[in-house]
Amino acid sequence: MTLRPLAALFASMLVLPAFAQDNGAVAAKIDAMYPKLDAIYKDLHAHPELAFQEVRTAAKLAAEMRAIGFEVTEKVGKTGIVAIYKNGPGPTVLVRTEMDGLPMEEKSGFDYSSKAHAQLDGKDTMVAHSCGHDVHMAAWLATARTLVALKSQWKGTLMFIGQPAEEIVSGAKAMINDGLFTRFGKPDYAFALHSWPHAYGTIGYNSGPVSSNSDAIEITFKGRGGHGSAPDKAVDPVMIAARFVVDVQTVISREKDPKEFGVVTIGAINGGSVGNIIPDSVKVRGTIRSYTPQVREKILAGVRRTAIASAAMADAPAPDVELIPGGAAIINDEKLVARTEGVLKQAFGDDKVWRMPAMTASEDFSQFANAGIPAMFFFTGVYSPEAVAEAEKPGGKPIAFNHSPYYAPVPEPSIKTAARAMTLAVINVMAK
Repeated sequence: MTLRPLAALFASMLVLPAFAQDNGAVAAKIDAMYPKLDAIYKDLHAHPELAFQEVRTAAKLAAEMRAIGFEVTEKVGKTGIVAIYKNGPGPTVLVRTEMDGLPMEEKSGFDYSSKAHAQLDGKDTMVAHSCGHDVHMAAWLATARTLVALKSQWKGTLMFIGQPAEEIVSGAKAMINDGLFTRFGKPDYAFALHSWPHAYGTIGYNSGPVSSNSDAIEITFKGRGGHGSAPDKAVDPVMIAARFVVDVQTVISREKDPKEFGVVTIGAINGGSVGNIIPDSVKVRGTIRSYTPQVREKILAGVRRTAIASAAMADAPAPDVELIPGGAAIINDEKLVARTEGVLKQAFGDDKVWRMPAMTASEDFSQFANAGIPAMFFFTGVYSPEAVAEAEKPGGKPIAFNHSPYYAPVPEPSIKTAARAMTLAVINVMAK
């Protein structure tokens, strides 16, 4: 009996040097390839493409993956790519990157800033990688190249996914509906990462919920138009919409458990043309966010009921209520998180790796994570520690968040951190 603690101690002494060797080899490989990664990153940054328009991006990633030795299938889920690398019997591990940019002008000031344009809903728009997907793609390529270079240390099958249309929360579902798992097999584990406005070299994650459920609200309130001076001769949909915007918040404050997260935000009200005409209709758009299925269903039911009641109070026709499902919450697998965080803490240090609260934004990696695959989604920092420290001071200079036109990751340490973390996470579940 007394030998067991000694055996465990001896085993841990063997593991630590082996891990240190793996960690050093991973870092060295990524350092050596960085000049090529930097060129790829800046090219991707300068040439972003919108959701389901990622033709150039997908072709570039596919060519790089073929050069590494992967078998690549293109046009999965419209513009998605699937890259497979087999290295003997063992688990299949999915590693995802997103490929799409945002319909906005970049104002980062980089000499490689995007000047790209695209068509969106028939209108011209500028396009920018203001959410860090270019960082993710560069790190994804670095991870693939490093894993192949170190294939003597692991066994199994790599399934690298280049996913379109994350920004409109549609690409993962499109790939699954196009037979991702039936054509290429269902993986045993899935990983993805996302840049965040913290110091490079840091990693954040959660065990359990990581992101929120997202549902869109589109409601058309119907009235009867008339002159603004005679509201009694009309049925005013502006008033109905206004009542709904106020009353729907009671679903959050009086129906939802106050200990549970849930948000209803109305972001757009459109109706009418001039101030003295009561319009025939008003359209209301908004978003619903939640973590759990129970809260999600309660809010959805409450929004619908409140919309119908608001119209009924004015003796107006029933509104057209569309509650459009978006991304589900990402739920990190607790066992996989526990297995991975030890490796990350050994590599980066306890003070650089920590658990964080779930974010209230949404991400369609949930389509993979909620398909019965143990999954882990984590965040890696992109700003200098000095810039982050300054931003945290009272009155300090703020740093730009994701989706800001000023979002400006520091490329080299950001990409290296992400690639190193992902490579170590994958090797950890595939080690020989």
